[in-house]
Amino acid sequence: MLISLAWLNSLFPDSKADPLSADQVEALLTALGFPIESRLAVPLPSGTIDTRLDVEITSNRGDCLSHVGIAREIAAKTSRLLQISSFPAQPAVGQVAAALKLINSVPGSCPRFTARVIKNVTVGPSPAWLVARLEAVGQRSINNVVDATNYISFELGNPSHVFDLATLKGGQLHVRYAHAKESLATLDGKVRTLKADELVVADAERAQSLAGVIGGRDSQVTAATSDVVVEVATWDPVHVRRASRNHGVRTDASHRFERTVPAATLNAAMERLVGLILEIAGGQVCEGTLDEGQAPEATPEIALRPARVQSVLGYEASVSRIVEIMKALTIETRPMGRGGDGLVCTPPVWRPDLTREIDLIEEIARVNGLDAIPVLDGIRVVAKPPQHAEKVRRSMGYVLTGLGYFETVTFTFVTRDEADLFMPRGLARVEVDEARRAGAPALRPSVVPSLLSCRRANQHAGVKVDGGIRLFETAAVMAQTTGSEAVKTVENRVLALQMDVPVAGKRATDEEIQTAVRLMRGTIDAVVREALGTSALVRVSTAAPHCAAYDLAAYAKLEVEDVRTNKADAATNVHFGYMALLTSAALARYELLQPVVVAEVNLSAMVDAKPPLARVAVLPEFAATWRDLSFVVEEKISWGAIEAQIEVARMEDTAAFGTLEGVSFVGVYRGEPLEKGYKSVTVRLQFRDMTKTMRAEEADGPTNALVAHMKATVGATLRV
Repeated sequence: MLISLAWLNSLFPDSKADPLSADQVEALLTALGFPIESRLAVPLPSGTIDTRLDVEITSNRGDCLSHVGIAREIAAKTSRLLQISSFPAQPAVGQVAAALKLINSVPGSCPRFTARVIKNVTVGPSPAWLVARLEAVGQRSINNVVDATNYISFELGNPSHVFDLATLKGGQLHVRYAHAKESLATLDGKVRTLKADELVVADAERAQSLAGVIGGRDSQVTAATSDVVVEVATWDPVHVRRASRNHGVRTDASHRFERTVPAATLNAAMERLVGLILEIAGGQVCEGTLDEGQAPEATPEIALRPARVQSVLGYEASVSRIVEIMKALTIETRPMGRGGDGLVCTPPVWRPDLTREIDLIEEIARVNGLDAIPVLDGIRVVAKPPQHAEKVRRSMGYVLTGLGYFETVTFTFVTRDEADLFMPRGLARVEVDEARRAGAPALRPSVVPSLLSCRRANQHAGVKVDGGIRLFETAAVMAQTTGSEAVKTVENRVLALQMDVPVAGKRATDEEIQTAVRLMRGTIDAVVREALGTSALVRVSTAAPHCAAYDLAAYAKLEVEDVRTNKADAATNVHFGYMALLTSAALARYELLQPVVVAEVNLSAMVDAKPPLARVAVLPEFAATWRDLSFVVEEKISWGAIEAQIEVARMEDTAAFGTLEGVSFVGVYRGEPLEKGYKSVTVRLQFRDMTKTMRAEEADGPTNALVAHMKATVGATLRV
C-alpha cells in the first residue's frame, strides 16, 4: 500500500500535535506489524516535497489498504484525533429509480451492489490539491470524475467505478455471470474474451466491466459525459482473484477486493464519493440509492477474558487497560453478564478479521507493544500423543510395509489426459492457470496415475523385486461438479495401492492374474481390520468401472460390513472403494510391460470410525471339522452370490446350521470335464460344537441342507 505522508498528516488536524515525520510513521507502523518496504521523495507541482511510503499489509488487513485505515492504527497507538473532512450536502433532484434500473442476479457472488446517478456533471481537470494527492501515491490524473473514484479508493479502501449513463443500453445495470466467449473492451485498450464463471456488470445488451477488476472502454467517462452512474460494491474475493489471474490484469481495485471489502462500509464510501464529485464536478444527484444484494451480516460479539489475555501474553493486563485499547481501536465493549469479570466486544464493521478471542488478544499485544511480552529462559514443551487419524495412517503403513509395499510421495498434478483417463463420470478436472504447470495443470482425481508413473520410472531403471513391486500412497484427490448449478469442489483423502502381477513367462496367465487379485484382496482385508478391528468384513462385488482406465471385465466395488459390539451387533455396509485391472490402452499409456492390480479406498471410512474393538473370547475346547464342497455353477454366478446364499441358508434355519462356524473360499476350476460356460467353485465349511467333540457324521445334516439350498437358489450341483 502506497501512502502519502502529507495526506496521512491531513487526517490528524489537531493543532496541539506536530505533524508526523517519515521516521515516526515508520517506527509506529513497524511496531504495529506493518513494516515499511521503501521511501521515496515526491516533488509536487506546488514546489513542496512529499514522502511516499510503501507499507507492507498482511492479507487479512484489507482495511489498512487506505490512508484512513493506516491513520486508525496510528491513532490507536498515539491517541491522536482522527478526523475526515466532509463535503457540504447537496439537494437531490428526481428519483434514481426513474433514471436507472439495477438487477443483481448473483447475490451470492456480489453480496452488495449500490448505485447512484448524478446528472449534469462537468467533466474536466481535477483541482490541484486532488492531483497532488494522487500523484503522491503514484496515480496519474485522468479527469475530475474518475480521479474522485481513485481518491476514495486510496482514502477509504473502497474501490468504486463510474459509468457514462448515456452509453448504458436500456438504462440499466445488470450484475451477472458472463456469457461463454462474451467479449469486453476494457480500459487498458484490450478486447478480452470472458469465461462463463466470471462476473460482469452489464447493460441490457453486453458486458460493461469485469466485476472487481477493470472497467469497460465503451461506458467510460469522457469530456462529452453529462450524466454518470456511481457504483460502490463488494464482490466475492475468489471470483475477483480468478478473473484477475485469467486475464493477467492486476488493479488497485482487484487487490482490495481479493482481501474483502465489507458490505457494511459501502454507504459511507458512497456518500463520500458523491459529495466529492458534486464538489469538484458540479451536477445534481438523484434522490435515493439503488441497493441490491444481501443484507450485511451483523458484527459478531466476542467474549474476552482478562485471565486468558494474561495466559497468552505472559503479563497481566488490567480490565481498564484492555477497555482503553479496545476503545482506541473503535471496538465497543461492555461487561460480560452479571458478576463476570470478562468483556463482550463488538468490532467495527471495517474489521471482518476479528472473529475470535485470540484475535482481540493479538490486538492488545500490537497496541500495547510486542516488547512488553516477557522472554522466558526456556520453553515448556508438552508432548501429546498423535491424533487418531495419524495413528490410523501409521498403523496402516506398518501393515503395508510388512506386506512388502513401498510408500511413495508423488506430485499432486497430472496431465489433462491422465486426469480424464481416471476421472469419475459426472465430474470434471480442477486446473490451475500457472505457466510453470503448463504440461501438467490438473489436480489429480486419483492417486493411481501417480503410482503408475512411479512404477514406469522403476521399470525403465531396471528395478526388480521378488514377487513384483508393490506401492502405496495416501493423498488427497480432487475434481469438480458439472452442470448448470454452481460448481462445487469434490475432495477426498484416499489410500491407493498398486501391485505387479508376477509373470513367469512372457505373458501373464489367467492364474497369475487371479493370484494377484487375491493378494490385493488380502491386502485390503488386512488394512481394514487394522483400522476397524477383526469384526470388519470386506465384501467384493462386480460393478461397472467408474472411469475409462479400468477393464470392464475386471472391476469390483468394495464395501465394508462393520459389526461393532457397541452397536448391538448391527451390521453397517459402507461403500468405500474399488479394485481393478487396467485396460490394455491404459497399460500402454504408462509403457508398462506387465499387468498390475490397483485399488483405491476412501480413508474417511476408516479414519473417521471409532478405534478397533477387540473381542475377547475363551479359546474353544473342542476341535473343529471341515467339509470342502465344489459347486458347479454357471460362469455368471460370482463368489459373492454363493457366499450370500450360504448366509441366507444360515439365517433361515439357525437350528440346522448352529454348528457352522465359518465359510471360506478355496479356489475355482474351469476346464474338462466341465461344460463350457460353467466353473467349479470350492467352498470350505468349518463346523464346531462348543459343548463336545463333534463327530464327522454330525456335519452331514447341515451340509446336505446347504447343497439342496444352493441347487434351488443358484442352480449349483456338486462336482464329483
